[in-house]
Amino acid sequence: MRAGHQGTGPGPITPDGCAVELYSRLPVGAEPEIIAGAVPAGARVLELGCGVGRMTHPLLERGFTVTAVDESAEMLERVRGARTICAPIEDLDLGETFDVVLLASFLVHNADLEVRRGMLRACARHVAPGGCVLIQREGEDYHSDLPRVRVDPSGFTVRIVSSEPVAEGVNSVHAEYEFPDASWTQTFRVRPLTQGQFEEALEEAGLRVDRYLTEDRIWVRAVAEPGRWP
Repeated sequence: MRAGHQGTGPGPITPDGCAVELYSRLPVGAEPEIIAGAVPAGARVLELGCGVGRMTHPLLERGFTVTAVDESAEMLERVRGARTICAPIEDLDLGETFDVVLLASFLVHNADLEVRRGMLRACARHVAPGGCVLIQREGEDYHSDLPRVRVDPSGFTVRIVSSEPVAEGVNSVHAEYEFPDASWTQTFRVRPLTQGQFEEALEEAGLRVDRYLTEDRIWVRAVAEPGRWP
């Protein structure tokens, strides 16, 4: 298990504390529609950190071609219909480019600065000229509106219980998921980023914000700076 990360509950748990069975049960939200509205129809998508395919499968249904990357073989076993690659995102170098590179699930908030830098460089390395990188950020009140509870219409409950500083610029978040027949917990470390810090991190990787796709600025469309290809 990665330092500072842990998970409990039935089934395999990945090194960052994610439970494979839990993520197989979580419904997809508005994300596929946000993505589809920001990119050309039928685009070739490189999905970094695809997990069990919660977004992969809806994107395939919408006519996109998806290459799905995750470091967990157990997660990738649940993905259907996409080319899959088991590898850490920060080390990825496929020698090809894509119309769209997708970095969702708040992965840009990785607590390890070098891992985050590697992830963003991988995004810049794999986006085709004229293409874009779509990134999902944390909400601005993610670490302050706590504890918070959401009861999903399908019948399970999510609790974000706490977010406590554990190192300079790093918080430890504890979440609980309760279903009628099973429950899971996950503790993980993240690095909160202001809008300015986020944009600086993009710039360091040769990227810049093209536009924010949602009013809460959680979803971002970024593009590569001309002449800067890490």
